[in-house]
Amino acid sequence: MRFSEKRGKEALARKERLFYNENMDVIERLASIRQDVQTEVAEDVRMVPSAGRGAPAPCEDPAEGLPITMAALPNGQRMPILKTLLTSACERNCYYCPFRSGRDLRRVTFQPDELAGAIVRLTERGVIRGAFLSSGIAGGGIRTQDRLIATAEILRHKFHYRGYLHLKLMPGAEYDQVLRAMQLADRVSVNLEGANPRRLEALAPQKVFMEELLQPLRWVEEIRRKLPPVQGWQGRWPSSTTQFVVGAVGESDLELLATVSYLNKTVRLARGYFSGFSPTPGTPFEGLPPCNPWREHRLYQASFLLRDYGFELEELPFQEGGQLPLDVDPKLSWAKQNLAEAPIEVNRAGRQELLRIPGIGPRGAQAILKARRQTRLRSLEDLWALGVVTTRAAPFILLDGHRPAVQPTLWG
Repeated sequence: MRFSEKRGKEALARKERLFYNENMDVIERLASIRQDVQTEVAEDVRMVPSAGRGAPAPCEDPAEGLPITMAALPNGQRMPILKTLLTSACERNCYYCPFRSGRDLRRVTFQPDELAGAIVRLTERGVIRGAFLSSGIAGGGIRTQDRLIATAEILRHKFHYRGYLHLKLMPGAEYDQVLRAMQLADRVSVNLEGANPRRLEALAPQKVFMEELLQPLRWVEEIRRKLPPVQGWQGRWPSSTTQFVVGAVGESDLELLATVSYLNKTVRLARGYFSGFSPTPGTPFEGLPPCNPWREHRLYQASFLLRDYGFELEELPFQEGGQLPLDVDPKLSWAKQNLAEAPIEVNRAGRQELLRIPGIGPRGAQAILKARRQTRLRSLEDLWALGVVTTRAAPFILLDGHRPAVQPTLWG
């Protein structure tokens, strides 16, 4: 090794030790980043409350104060996962982020082996069933990715950990790192943050949209298409997601959903997450207003229409300026414009037509198709028994050629 390289590595090691809090145990460090790490949307989650409303927290609760979220599973159950960072130190200056460089904040760092050990111990105690691992960038995205991968390798191969694992792909991660992460994780993700390069520059001027962020997502899909899934964890390749910061830099809903639609079609994105902006003291954006939570909600509804219901971007009910209306969900808005005078006959409609009806989702549509093989559907009670939200569906359907009775209030 050349002398200059040796000195460089020694300097980087000193920098990492600067943020390594030897006087804090692992649980204390995990708890210390609980509030700020909530800006990272890991799965379909909600934060685990410390105790019931008005009730004291249990003295021996091992989850007390930890960054644990409840991930929603496809079967409707919920799974507790630890959501944490390998280090809260970061050399990037993203304007919205509580961990941005230069912000007055106590930083914490974990070594890969101690974080892996903490995850295993929490799993053995029944506190968590999975983990989401991200990190601030220290020593560059490539080195940080190496440390995340090292943590995952220790979990999978030293501790034989078989729980759920979501790994973040760092800005600028290399192809081989993406592949290795996919061999260890159940899910991988890259935060695009902005809807496009212009919006990203306004949010995080040191990040590069195409080369650092979009390229790893493209590699994920390339690997899934070209390499056999037996190379992935438990014989399958992980799903992939991304996240956007909403409401900080003037982006429209149309911009965000256009990017989501593109990613759905080109890289088979499993989910786009929308993190409504909330100002953080000590950041350049501390004086900006927070995002309206209804905007975040409408974006999710519209993204599901694109992903699961066969809608195209141009069918969504954008208002002037490319925003979705906040006072009505986008599917109902579309139905009022298109189905009010042309209701759909439930006994003849195909799956895609059924999915256009408010109150009918993928499961409901499948249940209708299955039931029609045995009988004709003649009443709202028949549909209700199949899981249809009949109060929403009734104004837009025919049953055996007849409109069901509709109360005027159902149009609200």
